[in-house]
Amino acid sequence: MAPPFVFPSTLRDLERDDDGDDEGEPSLRPHAPIAVTALRAADLDEFVKGTSFDLSDKELFCIEEQDVFNNIYSLVRDFTFLPPALKFNLVEALRSNLSVLLPNIHSLSRASMSSPSDGIPIADRIASHRNALKIYSFFLLSIVLAQESSADSGTGAKVAAHGRKKNPVYAWNWEAQRGRIMNLVANSLEADLTLLFGPGGADERYLSFASKCTYVLFENQNVLKDEETRNGLCRIIGAVATRHQKISQTSASVLHLIHKYDFTVAHLAEAVAAAEKKFGDGSLAISLIREVGRTDPKDYVRDAAGADNVGRFLVELADRLPKLMSTNVGVLIPHFGGESYKIRNSLVGVLGKLAAKAFKDVDGNNSAHSIRLRSKQAMLEILMERCRDVSAYTRSRVLQVWAELCEENAISIGLWNEVASVASGRLEDKSAIVRKSALQFLITMLQHNPFGPQLRATTFEATLEKYKEKLEEKESQSPVEGELADDHPLGEVIVGQDESVSDSCLPSSQDQTDKDPTFVDITNLEQMRAVYASLEAGLRFTTCITSLMPILIQLLASSSATDVENTILLLMRCRQFQVEGSEAALRKMLPLVFSQDKSIYEAVESAFIAIYTKRTPTETAKSLINLNIDCSIGDLAALENLVSSLVLKGEISSNMMSALWDYFCFNINGVKPVQCRGALSILCMAAKSSPSILGAHLQDIVDIGFGRLAKEEPLLARTACLALQRLSEEDKIKLLSTSTRVFAALQSLVTSFSLPDKIWYGATDKAISAIYTLHPAPEIFAAEIAKKSLSSVFGALGTDGVSNGVELETQNSSIITEISTMKLGRFLFVISHIALNHLVYIETSVKKIHKQKQKNEKSQSTNEDSPVDGSKKSEAQDINAELGLGVTRDVAIEFFAEKAEREIVSYSCEKNLIGHCGPFLSKLCRNLTLLQKFPELHASAMLALCRLMIIDTEFCEANLQILFTVVENASSEIVRSNCTIALGDLAVRFPNLLEPWTEHIYARLSDSSASVRKNAVLVISHLILNDMMKVKGYINEMAVRVEDEDERISSLAKLFFHELSKKGSNPIYNLLPDILSRLCNQHLKEETFRNIMQFLIGSIKKDKQMEALVDKLCNRFAGVNDVRQWEYISYCLSQLTFTEKGLKKLIDNFKMFEHALCEDSVLNHFRSVIAKCKKFAKPDIKACIEEFEEKVSKVHEEKKEQEATARNAEAHKQKIDSLDKILLAKEVGQDDKNSAEEETSEVIDPSVDGNAEDKEAEETSEVTDSNAENKGAEEGTEDIDPSMDTNAENKVVEEAAEDADPSVDTNAENKEVEEAAEVADPSVGSNAENDEETEEGTEVTGRSVDCSAENEETDDATKDIDPSADRAAENKENMTKGSGNTCSGKSQTSSTVTESEDDSTEVQSSKTARNRKRSTRSTAKKMREPIPEDSADVAPPARRSTRSSRRQ
Repeated sequence: MAPPFVFPSTLRDLERDDDGDDEGEPSLRPHAPIAVTALRAADLDEFVKGTSFDLSDKELFCIEEQDVFNNIYSLVRDFTFLPPALKFNLVEALRSNLSVLLPNIHSLSRASMSSPSDGIPIADRIASHRNALKIYSFFLLSIVLAQESSADSGTGAKVAAHGRKKNPVYAWNWEAQRGRIMNLVANSLEADLTLLFGPGGADERYLSFASKCTYVLFENQNVLKDEETRNGLCRIIGAVATRHQKISQTSASVLHLIHKYDFTVAHLAEAVAAAEKKFGDGSLAISLIREVGRTDPKDYVRDAAGADNVGRFLVELADRLPKLMSTNVGVLIPHFGGESYKIRNSLVGVLGKLAAKAFKDVDGNNSAHSIRLRSKQAMLEILMERCRDVSAYTRSRVLQVWAELCEENAISIGLWNEVASVASGRLEDKSAIVRKSALQFLITMLQHNPFGPQLRATTFEATLEKYKEKLEEKESQSPVEGELADDHPLGEVIVGQDESVSDSCLPSSQDQTDKDPTFVDITNLEQMRAVYASLEAGLRFTTCITSLMPILIQLLASSSATDVENTILLLMRCRQFQVEGSEAALRKMLPLVFSQDKSIYEAVESAFIAIYTKRTPTETAKSLINLNIDCSIGDLAALENLVSSLVLKGEISSNMMSALWDYFCFNINGVKPVQCRGALSILCMAAKSSPSILGAHLQDIVDIGFGRLAKEEPLLARTACLALQRLSEEDKIKLLSTSTRVFAALQSLVTSFSLPDKIWYGATDKAISAIYTLHPAPEIFAAEIAKKSLSSVFGALGTDGVSNGVELETQNSSIITEISTMKLGRFLFVISHIALNHLVYIETSVKKIHKQKQKNEKSQSTNEDSPVDGSKKSEAQDINAELGLGVTRDVAIEFFAEKAEREIVSYSCEKNLIGHCGPFLSKLCRNLTLLQKFPELHASAMLALCRLMIIDTEFCEANLQILFTVVENASSEIVRSNCTIALGDLAVRFPNLLEPWTEHIYARLSDSSASVRKNAVLVISHLILNDMMKVKGYINEMAVRVEDEDERISSLAKLFFHELSKKGSNPIYNLLPDILSRLCNQHLKEETFRNIMQFLIGSIKKDKQMEALVDKLCNRFAGVNDVRQWEYISYCLSQLTFTEKGLKKLIDNFKMFEHALCEDSVLNHFRSVIAKCKKFAKPDIKACIEEFEEKVSKVHEEKKEQEATARNAEAHKQKIDSLDKILLAKEVGQDDKNSAEEETSEVIDPSVDGNAEDKEAEETSEVTDSNAENKGAEEGTEDIDPSMDTNAENKVVEEAAEDADPSVDTNAENKEVEEAAEVADPSVGSNAENDEETEEGTEVTGRSVDCSAENEETDDATKDIDPSADRAAENKENMTKGSGNTCSGKSQTSSTVTESEDDSTEVQSSKTARNRKRSTRSTAKKMREPIPEDSADVAPPARRSTRSSRRQ
C-alpha cells in the first residue's frame, strides 16, 4: 500500500518537505525527479508519451506508484517548458483519469456495504481512492496555476526551441482545457466525500489548496472572461463554503477579493447566489452580509474604492437573493448614518431591489402578508427620507431607484403622488446630477402612469364631478348594497393596492373614461369608489406635472447641458400626454438653437423633428404655419435657423414644400390670410438655404403679397418683401423681365397710408431693402420715393419739390403743428432708411468691384499664351507693384467709396436730397420742448437722426451732444431705448468719437426704465465681448445689474460675466478689486453687495488667481478706515476658495487686516474662512490653521479691550476739560474777589475784637497748614489714595460753610445783594464790577462771602464728573489759594479766613452733597436775620462752628 499523499503549500514544497502526514506516517514524495528541461526534444516526447500511456493503460491508482508519481511530478514542475502537443497529452491523461475516478467513489460507497469481491480490504481501497483523488486534483490545479502564471509573465515564448514543427506556441485551446479542469475539480468537491475522508469532512489541506487556487484565478480578469472557467470557480467557492462548512474562511477571502478587485464583484455575487440555490443553504450570503454590517462605517470612508465594491456586491446579492437579503437587511441599516456616501448609495439600491422583488409572492397567511407589506412600506419610507440626503450622489441614486421601481410597477397609487411631489422638488436641487435624475424619473412616471394616455386636468375634473354625484346618490340609496359588496373579489384588489400599481378595475374603467369622458355607468359601489379614488389621484398627479412648467422653462436656460436635454425630453413627454402648458413651454426651447453647446443644439433639433416633421406633409405644413403665427421675433429667428438647417439636411421634403405653397395659394379649403402669410414666411426661411424654392411662384408672391389680401393681413406685404430679397440671382433677373408692377407695388407700400403705424414701419423697412436688392438703379428709384413722400408731407403748405428741404431749416417750429406728425414721422423714417440702405449699397458695390478685380487678375494669370509671355507679364506685374500701381487702384476705389458715403448726408452738394434734410432733422431734435408734445414724432426723429449719424462722421460729431442729452433726459422710454441701441452701432462705426462718452454709455445701466437697462446690458455686452470697447472702470454698473429687480436683466448681466470669464485669462480677476472699491462707495444693500460679489468671485476658477486675490484683498485693508468696507472686504475673502498657498498668504498678511479684527462682523467672516480651510486641510496645515484662529481671536479681544479703554479715556478727558473750564472761571472770579477785598479792607472798623481776630487767625493758620500738608502729600506721595484725607477735608468744609456770613446769599433777590454790597462798602455798591460778579455767580460782600451759590453752581457744572478725578489738581489749587491768603496783612485776616474756607468749600462741594445741603439750609435760615453793621458780630457764629467741628 502506497504512503498517503499530503497536500503541500506549493508544488516545489514536495521536494523540500520530508515530513509525514498529521499522524506522523511518511507521505508520498518525489524521489530524484527528472530534469525535463535537459532532455532532447525526441527524448522529451517519448518520456511524455510513456507517462501518458502508463496513466491510461494502468489502473487509476497507478499514480501512487513512485515511478509514475516521479515522472508526473517532473513534467508538472516544468510544464511551462513543454511543447503544446505534449501539454495536451499530459493534461488530457490526468483529467480523464480523474473524471473516471469520481464515479468510482460512488460505486465504492455501495461496495462498502457488501463484502469485497477481489479480496482487497475495503479500507485499502478507500485509502487508494483518497490518495488518487488528492494527487490528481493537486497536479491538475498546479498545472492551471503554472500555465496562468507563465501566460502573465510571458515565459511561454521559450517553448518554441523544443518543437520540431513551427506551430504556434499556444495552438492548443488552453481556455477550454482550463474550464474542463476547474469544473472537474468542482465536481469532486461537490461529491459526497464522507466515505473517503470520514465524518470529519475532507482534508483541510486539500480544501485549502483548492480554495487558494480558485482565489488566485479570480484575481485574473482575463480568466473570468471565460464563462466555463468562471462557472467552475464559482462552484468551487460555493462547495467549499457550503458543502464543506468553511463559511468564515470563505467569507473572509471573498470580502478580500471584493475590496481589492472591482471586476470580481458581480461574479462573486453570482457564486454566492448559486451556492444558496444549489445547496439550499444561505449561510455564506448571511455571513457576508453580517460581516459588512459589523464593519466600522469609518473604514469605508478611508477605503473609498472598497466601499464602492462592497456596495455593488450588496446590490448584486439583493438582486439575486431578494428574500434572503430582506430578512438580513436590518444589520445594514445603521450604515445609513455613516459618512461614506457610496455605502449609502448601495443601501438605497438594495432597498430598491428588495421593494421590487422581495414581496411579489402572495404565499402564506394574512399575518405573514401584512408583515411583508409593513416591511415594504418601511423600506419605501427610508427611500423617501433619503431623498433629502446630505450627499448629492445619494439623492441622485435615490431618484434613480424610484425610477426603477416605477418601471417595475412597484409604486402604489397611494404613494404615487407623494413620490411625484418629492421628485418635483428635486428639480430645484443645487446639484446638476440630482436635477438630471429627477427629470428622468418624471419622464419614467409619465411613461408608466396608471391614469391613462391623457393627463388633462379639465377632463379629470369633469369626470370626477360626475362620479362624485353618482357615488353620493348610490350611497344614499342603498347603504346595504355596500355591505353586500364587501364579498366581491374587488375587495382583494383594493387590499393589495399598496403592493402594486396595477389595479384590476383601473385600466378598464380608465379606458372607458377615455372613450366616453362623460360617464360610465358602474353599479358596484366598491368599484365606483375605487374609480373615484383613482380619478382623484390622477387629478393630483396632473396638477403636479402642470405646476412644473415654470420650473422647466427655467431649466431650459440652465448652464448645464444635461438639464436642458432632459428638460426637453420631459416636455416632449408632457406634450405626448397632453399636459396643459407643455406646448407653450416647448416653444421656449427654440432660442436654444443658437447655443454653442453642440449637444443642446442636437437635442433641440431632434425634438423639433419629432414634434413637427414626423407627420404627413399637410399636417407638417399646418403645424409649422401655426408655430410661425404664434412666434415672437426671437422665436422666428430661431425657427428660421432650424428650418434652413433641416432643408439642407433633407429633413423637410419637397412634398411638404408643395403643401406650404398650397396654403399660400389658397389651394386648400378654409385657408385664412394669416395662414397664407405663415406659409410664405416658412418658405422664406427655407429659401435662406435653398433660394430656388421661391422661383416657381414669383407671380403668386407679387399678386397675393401685394394684392387685396395685404389689407386684411398687414404682415403679408412685409413677408412678400422679404421673399423678394431671398430670390436667387436668376429669379431676380426673371422677375425684372416678366413682372412690371413689382416696384410700383413697393413704392405704393412705402408712400401710401393704408397700413397702420406698427405694421407700416416694418413693411417699409423690408420694402426699401427689397428695392435696393432688386432694382438696377436703386438710388434713382429711391429718390423718387423720397420726393413723393416729401410732397405728401409738405404739400399742404403750398410748396412743392425738394426746395422744401432748403426752406425747412429757416421755418418756424409752428409749421410742425400745421402738418401731420404721423406723415412727418414716416417721411423721416423713409429718408433715414434710404440713407442707411444706400450706405450698405455702396459697401456692397465696393466689395463687388474688389471681387471682380481679383477675378480678372486670376483670369489673366490663367490665360497666358506662352512661358515667355508669362515671364513678361510677371515682370510687368512686379514693376507695377514696385511703382505701386496696384495699390493706387485700391486707394482710388476706397477714395470714391468714402466720397460717396460722405455725399449721402453732406449738405455741400447742391443736388443732395438727404443732405437738405440733415440740418432740419438736427434742428428738430434739438427742440425737445416741441417733441415732448408728440412722442411718436420724437421717436421717429431720433431714430432718423441716429441713422444719419451712423452714416457720416462729421454729422455724428456735430450731434453727439444732443443724442446723449436725449438719451438721459427724454421722458419716453422708447426714445431712450432706441438711442441706447444706436449708441452701440455708433461705437462700432466711430469708436474714437464715442470713446470720451463711455461713462455716459455705462450710465444707461442705471436708467429707471427696465427696457432701457436691458438694451444697455445687451449693447455693452456686445461691444465688450466682441472687443469693440474696452472694459473701463465703470464696469461696476454692469455688476450692479446682476441683482437687478428685473429677472431678465439680471440673467443677461450674469450671462455677460459668464462669457467674459471665458476670454483670455479671465478679465474678471483683474476687474474685481476695482469693482469692489466702487461698489463699496455706492451704498448698496448688504445683501445685494454680497450676492454680486459672490457671483463674481464664483466665476474665478484658477487657484493662482484665487491666491493672488488673497494678496490684493488683504492689501486693501491697509488704506481703509471705514468699518463697512472692512466688512465687505472680509466677506469677499470668505467667498474665496483657499488652497494651501492661499492660506499661507492670508496668514502672512495678518498685519494688514489686524486693525479690522475689532469688528465682530469682520471676525465672523474670518472664522468662516478658517472653518472652510479646516474641512479639507491636512494634519500639518490644520495645526497652522488652529494657531491662526487663536491669534485672530486673541487680537479681537485685545482690540475690544483697547476700544473700551479708549472710550473711557475719552469720557474722562471730556470730564477733565469741563472741570478745567469751571476752575478757570473760578480763578477769574477769584482775582476779582481779591481786588474787591483789598478795597473792602480799607473801610473795616478798627474796633474789631482782638480775641476774635486771634481765634480767626488760628483757624486761618490751621487751614493754611492743612493746605501745606496737602501740597507736601502731593509732591511726596503721589501713589497715596486721595480719598484717605476725606475726614479732614469734610471738617474744613463744614467749618467754612458754618463760618460763612448768613447775611448774604446769591440766590436772594437783587435788592438784598445790593443792600449787602452797600453795607460792606458804599463806595463799591454801584460799581459795575459787582454786577458782573453777580452774573458770574461770584460776589464779594466785604468780610463775609456766602459759598452756597458757588457750591450749587459747581455741583451743576460737575454733576457728571467722578468726585475722585484729579484730586491732586484740586489739592494744588487749594494750596495755592491758601498760601496766597496767608501772605496778606494782619488787617485782612478775617477776610482771608473767609476766602480760604470758601475755596475749600467750593472744591469739596462736588464730593460731599450732605455738607452742601447743610450749608445751604444754614444760610437760608440766617438770611432771615438782620444784616449786622459791625464785623464783630460775625465772630460768635465762627466760634460755634469751630467748637462743633471739634466735637465731631
